[in-house]
Amino acid sequence: MTVPQVPVQLLNREQAILEFNRRVLAQAQRADVPLLEQLRYICIVSSNLDEFFEVRFADMLDAARDPESLVNNRDVERVGRAAHALIDEQYSVFNDLVMPALRAQRIVVLNHADRNEAQRQWVAKFFEREVRPLLVPVGLDPAHPFPQVANKSLHFIARLSGKDAFGRDNRIAIVKVPRVLPRVIKLPASISDGQQAFVLLTSVIRAHLEELFSGRKVEAFSQFRVTRDSDLEVDEEEVANLRHALRSGLTTRHFGRAVRLEVVNTCPAELSQFLLEQFGLPAAALYRVNGPVNLVRLNELIDQTEAPELRFADHEPIWPQGRLPRQKSLFDRLRKGDVLLHHPFESFDPVVEFLRQAVEDPDVLAIKQTIYRTGSKSVLMDLLIEAARRGKEVMAVVELKARFDEEANINWAERLEAVGAQVVYGIVGYKTHAKLLLVTRREGARFRRYAHLSTGNYNPRTARFYTDLGYLTADPELTSDADAVFRQLASLGKIKPPKRLLLAPFNMHSRMLEYLAQVEQAALAGKPARVVIKINALTDLELIQTLLRVSQAGVKVDLIVRGACMLPPGLPGVSDNIVVRSVVGRFLEHTRICYFRWGPGEEDEALYLSSADWMSRNMFRRIEVAWPVVDARLRQRVIDEGLLPYLHDSLDAWQLGPDGRSSRISDQGCSAQQALMKRYQSDN
Repeated sequence: MTVPQVPVQLLNREQAILEFNRRVLAQAQRADVPLLEQLRYICIVSSNLDEFFEVRFADMLDAARDPESLVNNRDVERVGRAAHALIDEQYSVFNDLVMPALRAQRIVVLNHADRNEAQRQWVAKFFEREVRPLLVPVGLDPAHPFPQVANKSLHFIARLSGKDAFGRDNRIAIVKVPRVLPRVIKLPASISDGQQAFVLLTSVIRAHLEELFSGRKVEAFSQFRVTRDSDLEVDEEEVANLRHALRSGLTTRHFGRAVRLEVVNTCPAELSQFLLEQFGLPAAALYRVNGPVNLVRLNELIDQTEAPELRFADHEPIWPQGRLPRQKSLFDRLRKGDVLLHHPFESFDPVVEFLRQAVEDPDVLAIKQTIYRTGSKSVLMDLLIEAARRGKEVMAVVELKARFDEEANINWAERLEAVGAQVVYGIVGYKTHAKLLLVTRREGARFRRYAHLSTGNYNPRTARFYTDLGYLTADPELTSDADAVFRQLASLGKIKPPKRLLLAPFNMHSRMLEYLAQVEQAALAGKPARVVIKINALTDLELIQTLLRVSQAGVKVDLIVRGACMLPPGLPGVSDNIVVRSVVGRFLEHTRICYFRWGPGEEDEALYLSSADWMSRNMFRRIEVAWPVVDARLRQRVIDEGLLPYLHDSLDAWQLGPDGRSSRISDQGCSAQQALMKRYQSDN
């Protein structure tokens, strides 16, 4: 028996992404968040919105042009209006709340009018010495057409008086702001009047803009920045070498189709209209901002400010000494049982040490690892290279299409190949998003495998501020499954169905649906039934429809979804048993946990950790893994640390309404992240 499906209008994905960024922006308005961290959240929103326009909104524009698409121009207009409103709110928080509070702390950003004579003289010398030699103003005429403007590069547009040196009436000029120069410059203490005083590079150029056009006056000007479609489009079926094709594509990515134009709000209409025409953009794509174009650059101010009391207190992840003694063989420890690591409360160092011991152990014969986002500098990649140099069999599955990490991953692939490692690039048409590290060791007359699986990336830097769960194991079935995945990624051949792992695009989606159906049947039979899912995004239509049906069967469903959620909770008779929460705190929530209960006993529950979100792309167009936590003690720990604190969070949590808007649950009470930090520090 199943419950008949009730039709429901799902929430818009792009608006859900903007709603998540509204929650992030709210962090900049919290009195309990240190002031420089408030500014950092404003910068994070700007960075997130850049990617939103480069990828999501660009895709939406493409879909609206497709007559067979469900996306239409009204959807684009609606999302555009929401983006305008969010950006207006962002600059309002910046100008009316954060900057006045910084001034009260004697941390100031001085524009030309604010600077005293000594400061102006210093800026003038800085301009002459550091800036002017790198500026090349371009006056526009038929021989000097509008220049190529790269994605997110900052420029000035100026309207000039009179005629040029050749007597022609060419009045528009463009000045590129060099990317090699710092965007925020700290003034010497000797001229800062007891303050920490900063000037923006654009303010320095603006103060001396007229000097670039000898004999002419600048009648009007504006900063501007264009955001372009930055998805790399490569027909994998048509290229012989994906790495070479992507390397070539990186050179053109910066000049994709324009999707957004930012100017300052004082930009004259004739200049903004001229720019829109040059970039082929409609009026709705123009974003007039009340302040610096591109607030991401204010991260440099945060880094240069000397005020530790205005930042979060230092957090040092702990090494789990009680469960993983230092200076001991990790292989000996894992033969006694699995080890769970909870980042960033626990250090990522044990993962690095696991690989280091594998590299240095003469009995380790082979190492296999997936590489998605590891960074341009990586101790893990250095260790893999060292392993290959020592003659071990090293296989690296490098995902070349990890968005915005393509160049770093191509470089690592080339370095690994240069020392003899076997490098493959996953499967054509599928991103390899699974996080797996497998070690094969000779022990006596047989081989034994050890593995690390993770919900997050092999990146020690982001492991300090992303919440993730890592799993070290010597379980024969899990490690055998992991080995089969690596063999398939290399050989492209079929493998036997894994015994413990769920693998996308093969059985992960169907197994999630089966677990939900099992819970639904339990509820209809009057048995205890429960679903708790913690993920970063929920957009897969079939999973959403099944969750709604489970809710209508009477199952209490808790969804902890950090980002975009298309399921509208709280609709009477449809989703009133579903609560959707989002936790936005000091750390970026990244853990994926799926919990199902369909009866009263311990055998009537399942808990999976996963690399995958509940999105169609993860389930059908990526290589993803999920693995069960079968050890009752570790399963309870995941529940106690990864689920329950977030279900009871009343400080950092937001609850989603049926209209897609979220409201903060409270401005007081407990924070899951803060509680976990305290717990681990006290245990250390």
